[in-house]
Amino acid sequence: MIDSTTPPAPLLQGVGLSKRFPGVRALHRVDLTLGHAEVLAIVGENGAGKSTLMKILAGVQSPDEGELWLRGSTVEFTGIREAMDAGISLIHQELNLAENLSVAANLFLGREPRRFGLIDHRRLEQESRPFLEAVGLSVEPATRLEELTLGKQQLVEIAKALSTGAKVLIMDEPTSSLSQREAERLFEVVFDLKAQGVSVVYISHRLAEVETLADRVMVMRDGEHAGELVGEKITHDAMVSRMVGRDVTRFFQRTRSAELPDANATPILQVKDLVVPEHPKHRVSFEISSGEMVSLAGLVGAGRTELLRCLFGVSMPLAGTIRVAGESVRLKSPNDAIAAGMGLVPEDRKGQGLVIDFPVDENVSLSHLSEDAVAGCWVRSGVLKQHALSSIERLRIKTPSESQVVRYLSGGNQQKVVIAKWLLMNPKVLLLDEPTRGIDIGAKEEIYRLMESLAAQGMAILFVSSELEEVIGLSDRVLVMHEGEITGQLVGEHVTEQNIMAYATGAERE
Repeated sequence: MIDSTTPPAPLLQGVGLSKRFPGVRALHRVDLTLGHAEVLAIVGENGAGKSTLMKILAGVQSPDEGELWLRGSTVEFTGIREAMDAGISLIHQELNLAENLSVAANLFLGREPRRFGLIDHRRLEQESRPFLEAVGLSVEPATRLEELTLGKQQLVEIAKALSTGAKVLIMDEPTSSLSQREAERLFEVVFDLKAQGVSVVYISHRLAEVETLADRVMVMRDGEHAGELVGEKITHDAMVSRMVGRDVTRFFQRTRSAELPDANATPILQVKDLVVPEHPKHRVSFEISSGEMVSLAGLVGAGRTELLRCLFGVSMPLAGTIRVAGESVRLKSPNDAIAAGMGLVPEDRKGQGLVIDFPVDENVSLSHLSEDAVAGCWVRSGVLKQHALSSIERLRIKTPSESQVVRYLSGGNQQKVVIAKWLLMNPKVLLLDEPTRGIDIGAKEEIYRLMESLAAQGMAILFVSSELEEVIGLSDRVLVMHEGEITGQLVGEHVTEQNIMAYATGAERE
């Protein structure tokens, strides 16, 4: 007779999973259990092994040691397709969709229903509707994906996974590029999926999200299982202490000036009536003084990234003037911005900030090659090594050596390499676009202290951040943007979440 009190076998289990890469132990004997209709959050610092574990579960990589169990039976995935056929689907941080195709075509790409050998578009759209309804997305299946916001594209990705029959969804930093409203909609979808019997593995550095969503939290540190938290024990401080192995204050708090900059001092950066190509109806004006940390706040699509790219010469302004240290500059290319004393840490560090398959020393020295080259073409390897070792020590970059390929570093350490590249130039103005996107709380704190140290040395820092805690904690002043326009400036006690959101939504004007 079967004992009805015996709990059902877990939906998914990992037993003793280990994985090594050249010079790196990514996972060491990690155990994982995922129940039916459960939201399991996995948290940990960058380099803790979360991404490797996620890829093993989804069939992207195979473990060197250990076993996977699905519904009580062992499984071995040799590729993504096998994992998908078994009901496990991975939703990457960078969406894997075709913007030039319709929503329906994206849902069934490679699996399209056919009639007489041709794609049956009518049936394709009909079969798409229930999956779109399952994620609460009220758009026509024939709509081109590029017409949707990033938040809605994220829901299309989830609907696509459900269309494969997925019972396990692995979400990697799903809200990193979403607005607050889009993120809240995603939370509702996660709860709905759980009610439908779908289990979710949720990976995020935003611990407030984890507190809201997770039934259980698995903490990872240095490639190992560092503990679990369940129910009411899932708190910010409990997660952080297990992640980093030490107590960390809830958020870094910079001592902020209560006053505007001295009107008699010459600003390091002066922007007057600048017209950015993406927002030709608005003129942007502001100034930043030596030693100031000024943030650009706003919702996704407010024009913050476009403004930074214009300031760095990636795109040409339609009108307006830019002055650096009192000198008027005309920025036709990034080379002009670099020559004027500016550096840009872009939001896409892998695609735009690094040569991802180059080693640390070559990446660090990229901005300094013209100064280091002999006869204009030969680069001395000893000089590259010296620059890299100095940067590794100064920024506390965790790497086996200066010759380690940057691809194998954690996100936080990759970001430090990007910053190190510009610090070699000793810029007057450092522009940072989402400087802590996708990195863990420990690495964030190090980036914050580095930014504060650079400001204390007289550097002017202008940074974009979508995290209000970050904006409030770091900024001397906040410039809030809405639809390409600076709608408000906040300083001192006026730097609050309520005031920022009022300007960011266009509810108020300065």
